[in-house]
Amino acid sequence: MAISSRIARINAFLLCLLCFSALQGVTSLGINYGQLGNNLLEPQKVLDLLSSLKVTKARIYDTNPQVLTAFANSGVELMVTIENAMLGQLMNPQAALQWVNAHIKPYVPATKITSIAVGNEVFTDDDTTVLLANLVPAMVGIQTALTQLGLDSYIKVSTPCSLAVLEESYPPSAGSFKTEVAGVMSQLLQFLQTTKAPFWINAYPYFAYKDNPNKISLDYVLFNPNSGMIDPYTKLHYDNMLYAQVDAAIFAMARLGFNGIEVKVSETGWPSKGDANEIGATLQNAAIYNRNLLRRQLANEGTPLRPRMRLEVYVFALFNEDMKPGPTSERNYGLFQPDGTMAYNVGLSALSTTSTTSSTSTASISDITSSATKSTTMDFHQNWVSCIFVCVVTFQVYMRRPF
Repeated sequence: MAISSRIARINAFLLCLLCFSALQGVTSLGINYGQLGNNLLEPQKVLDLLSSLKVTKARIYDTNPQVLTAFANSGVELMVTIENAMLGQLMNPQAALQWVNAHIKPYVPATKITSIAVGNEVFTDDDTTVLLANLVPAMVGIQTALTQLGLDSYIKVSTPCSLAVLEESYPPSAGSFKTEVAGVMSQLLQFLQTTKAPFWINAYPYFAYKDNPNKISLDYVLFNPNSGMIDPYTKLHYDNMLYAQVDAAIFAMARLGFNGIEVKVSETGWPSKGDANEIGATLQNAAIYNRNLLRRQLANEGTPLRPRMRLEVYVFALFNEDMKPGPTSERNYGLFQPDGTMAYNVGLSALSTTSTTSSTSTASISDITSSATKSTTMDFHQNWVSCIFVCVVTFQVYMRRPF
């Protein structure tokens, strides 16, 4: 057989493999599993809930042994968190090694820990001055420990940042970091670039709308149909604020000389209840935001700046947590009540759980969810037929070629 013919047939085979893998490429939305409640489901039941929802990625805010043990052999990818107060201790390489030996090594590979968040929103913490000096050295210590133990190839080390680290975020091309954090931010980005870890951001369009409801379109922040905005410098069109916030972070990194680092959303969500001054914190808006976000995830979308790179997003949060301090909204971000019943239906599951919403509200949400599901299914079937057609035609062409 001629070499050119062999290559042609190999290319045809690879084309079909790529086609098939594209059909399998839709991955589940991640979710934040907070535990600041006195009446939450036990971890094994939480795992059962996640499994029924087809959720394969979760983030916890500690290294709770009960959770890590319960999630063993489940296939759920876990991001664990080192509390901010621990950063000072973990600057010491030996202490970092001891921490990884105690909190990570005993559970892997049975428990699929894929990320370690070193602190949370350190750049905007109340004790920022002290924490910032500890952040990157602590990350280096954890990374070194993972490398020593042979765990660095599949566990990434990063730190979730609040969007408050940005001095400018509008338009996205103007994205820049605050001057006071630029020094440590450069060190962080150098670490992420070297280790090929993502830059995590906690992004909440809700806060922008709450603070300025007269100037910001509700449809724009909820992913509803709207005219959107065009960045005057890049000419890119944005039809929702979350993608604009992500791209602003990308531009901010570029201004410090760092390109190519992936941005992932470690938290985003919308409260279903709030105080009188928390405009927009309603059950209806929460359902719409998370339902529309789910639709975007099913479509494997990227942002306008990086349209071919699927944006990974973790919804905040799995449960309403009654022990969280702060305004009422802080205790009402959950898709579920602590006992596992739905706070509202975003279409993640057709479980026979009891919804706490009215029948009218639930029916409306279900109707829209059903519509989204039909659209997604139709697209899948169309893609499947197209792929089969391409494969058949390609093989026929190349199999008829002479040797």
